[in-house]
Amino acid sequence: MIDALLQEKITTRLIDTAPTIPVGVSNRHVHLSQQDVEALFGVGYQLTPFKPLRQPGQFAAEECVTVVGPKGSLTHVRVLGPVRPTSQLEISRADCFTLGIKAPVRESGQLENAGDALLVGPKGHVELHSQVICAWRHIHMSPQDARLLNVSNGQKVSVRSHGERQLTFDEVVVRVRNDFALELHIDTEEANAAGLKNGAQVTLIR
Repeated sequence: MIDALLQEKITTRLIDTAPTIPVGVSNRHVHLSQQDVEALFGVGYQLTPFKPLRQPGQFAAEECVTVVGPKGSLTHVRVLGPVRPTSQLEISRADCFTLGIKAPVRESGQLENAGDALLVGPKGHVELHSQVICAWRHIHMSPQDARLLNVSNGQKVSVRSHGERQLTFDEVVVRVRNDFALELHIDTEEANAAGLKNGAQVTLIR
């Protein structure tokens, strides 16, 4: 039987040689449909790119909105582009308490029985019905990355952070698509718990 010390050495060796993945920390944000962009900012309005994101073609827009719930509001919530077929607001658990809404932890696009909120822009407002979630932690990757890491789309894996607040994140969903760049997405609460910032590296341990 392998003793505890030897097992720890083996585990450490495996982690040290395992591939690393860069971290992207997601603050609260909203994805909008073109219809909702126009309702909030005016007829014919187009989002204005402010800063490119790591994912190809994705960007933080200059536009921001106010999110209103039964108990409170959040100002300067960033819009991410480009537009999508359906609007989706992604917030943290702490934001849920501030707003007074219930938002389930879900993968993007899984909106059945999701939360409700009101978006307010300079030209109008939009009511979100079953369109508010807390995002499930996930890894974006290309098919080539998936082959190198020996994982598949939809698989759930574990990753470990490093440093003083080292943590293991379990149940991390793998999302594979041709236009994805390798990146772990976690929200600000998860990042703070592990002492992680944008660009930090985590290790895939499955």
